[in-house]
Amino acid sequence: MEITVDWSSEVSAKFPDLALCIGVMNGIQNEKENSRLRELRKSVFEEVRRKYVVEALKDDPTVRTYRDLYWRLGIDPTKTRPSGEALLRRVLNGNDLPNISSIVDAYNLASIKTIIPISGFDSNRLNPPFQVRFAGNDEAFTGIGMAKPMPLTDKLLVLADQKQVLCIYPYRDSDYTKIIMETQNVVIVGYGAPRVAEDQLKEAVETTLSYVRQVAGGEVETVRVLRKQR
Repeated sequence: MEITVDWSSEVSAKFPDLALCIGVMNGIQNEKENSRLRELRKSVFEEVRRKYVVEALKDDPTVRTYRDLYWRLGIDPTKTRPSGEALLRRVLNGNDLPNISSIVDAYNLASIKTIIPISGFDSNRLNPPFQVRFAGNDEAFTGIGMAKPMPLTDKLLVLADQKQVLCIYPYRDSDYTKIIMETQNVVIVGYGAPRVAEDQLKEAVETTLSYVRQVAGGEVETVRVLRKQR
């Protein structure tokens, strides 16, 4: 599956350096949990707890970059946190993560390690090409775990395909395109922000794909950093 991304003119004007990294992986065997996942979880938790202190996390350069993006979008990042920071804070506060499945847990662990917000989508439910745009007022979106759709506002940045919003950029994914136990082919998206280097973004997605392969097998098809052509 080859995925291209179009940036709306409004997004390009406000965030000219915004980029995404997209990885495609096939032939995965998803499970609820296995010993490889438990070992990976233990290793990542130990690593980040040695490296970070929760009280100083707000001063980390990557955390600050995504917080700055949120402020520019009119979102208070101390109340609605970018997903990478939110997951990392949970671990640093001594809490575990909910066990969803080997694939989902693997990309959450990669997000914890890199602090880059990451999504995973079931390839069979996607309708590329993708778009990075602002939502329409009252555009409907049902996120994972939501009982009913919520109306979006035109201040929210979203990732969408040709039929629906896939993610409120970059913290809540669509319920419809989520990875389920039967998922075998996935698209992984690493969300950039101003001042996040392409190499950092690509490394986060490559880490994710490596973790998925470690706990669930599969083969990587492509990894590409995509940005607006100038």
